[in-house]
Amino acid sequence: MDRYLAFGIPAGGEWLIILVVILLLFGGTKIPQLMRGVGKGVGELQRGLEEGKRTFERELSAEEEKANAEKLAEKTPGTVGDKPAVPSPDKPESAKP
Repeated sequence: MDRYLAFGIPAGGEWLIILVVILLLFGGTKIPQLMRGVGKGVGELQRGLEEGKRTFERELSAEEEKANAEKLAEKTPGTVGDKPAVPSPDKPESAKP
């Protein structure tokens, strides 16, 4: 099991070596600019994820409302204006008083 950890996440000393190499490659003045760009990228990613989540939830609630409206329409008889869509058998429309 220890053999697999050798190829996993770097440990404390390895992080120190990585930081020294980054410092040598980019220099002390470029690192703050690099981190600022990384921070902006992470912030933009989070905003995009939140926007996607809100859009998904909005669409999901719209679908649920549509399904609920269809179920309600199936349970209640339809109407045309003030009259029922299907005339009742005890009051024929053709018979006038």
